[in-house]
Amino acid sequence: MTARSAGAENVLKSVREIVPRLRANGLESENRRWIVQENIDLLEAAGVFRIAVPKRFGGLDLSLKEQVEILTEISRGCGSTGWVSVAWVSSAWMATLYPLKAQEEIFEGGSVRISGGFTPTAKMTATEGGYLLTGAWRFNSGVRGAHWDLLAAELEHPDGTVEEVFAMVPVEQLAIADDWHVSAASATGSSTSSATDLFVPAHRVVTSEEAVLGTSGGSSVTGSEGRDYGLISYVVAESVAAYIGMARGAYEEFTAGVNGKPLAYSSVTDQAQHPLTQIQVALAHGKIEAAQALSDTYLTLLQERADAGEQPTWDEKAEVRGKAGVAILLTKEALEALHSISGAGALSRKAHFQRFYRDLQGLSRHGLMAPNMGLEVHGRTLLGLDPDSLYL
Repeated sequence: MTARSAGAENVLKSVREIVPRLRANGLESENRRWIVQENIDLLEAAGVFRIAVPKRFGGLDLSLKEQVEILTEISRGCGSTGWVSVAWVSSAWMATLYPLKAQEEIFEGGSVRISGGFTPTAKMTATEGGYLLTGAWRFNSGVRGAHWDLLAAELEHPDGTVEEVFAMVPVEQLAIADDWHVSAASATGSSTSSATDLFVPAHRVVTSEEAVLGTSGGSSVTGSEGRDYGLISYVVAESVAAYIGMARGAYEEFTAGVNGKPLAYSSVTDQAQHPLTQIQVALAHGKIEAAQALSDTYLTLLQERADAGEQPTWDEKAEVRGKAGVAILLTKEALEALHSISGAGALSRKAHFQRFYRDLQGLSRHGLMAPNMGLEVHGRTLLGLDPDSLYL
């Protein structure tokens, strides 16, 4: 295993120390439909929002594997806080794809939180010095606590052709709706953001093609090496951290409460002594470890490619999608195994286990992270077919 950098060790140690507080704040965050400010402050103090920021701007510039390890630990404390952290950190890395002038504005403080609306449900038109942006973006995780928002839009050129672009916008310039009323991941505050004729300077816009292919030239000005992982592969790899972290948190909650627990309407006085409990716990543990091991394979692949200054091949990008899908499926199955023997007490909203369970189930329906979507893309390449997907 590659040794962690000193910066990664320090952040990871700090995050592990606050996991109990993140977990304890789960119910209040869920009730508020947004993570409590204490969670944000604790993560800020731990240095989490500097881990993807280039060193030239005062960041830690950690490797993908180090970032994933930290995000996994956050998610072990609180799934919603972990998911929001994934959004903020991965979008901060995406900001390195922008021109130097934009990066200097975005990374001015060295620590930054950036959310994103990645479905192009907006229109952009050219104007002097930049563009005018109009539209709305649903499921904008973490926007309530972000400094910037990375927003997808369709740019129509004078010849009638349409191009997808990503605009970087200060959150204070957006309207945020109070419309996040859901049964899972409710503390992510994934509200709808919107803008009308908002001016965006030209240097804060890159095309989707430039971002996905890494051809915008932005990363060349950061002074970082071994950090160009490929946009979709990077986002997918970071996102899986949330699922593995939630599964670990749920496993901890279940095993911590099972010893000495009697089974109602039976002669069993200690659930830990029951063979079915032992089998399901071992099954859950194995599936979580398998998900982690599978994740490690593509994290290693992506780092090897980045260190060599190469983009992953299309087949390798499809492989990342497929393996990520299997990893998420394994975490779902692990929690199903534990949920089947958890008893009625786990239904209490005060129980952390059920919150991990619901959040993981809900977030596994995310369009990019739904297991079957990734498996289909990977399966096509395994059969010698074109992946037939733009999201690689």
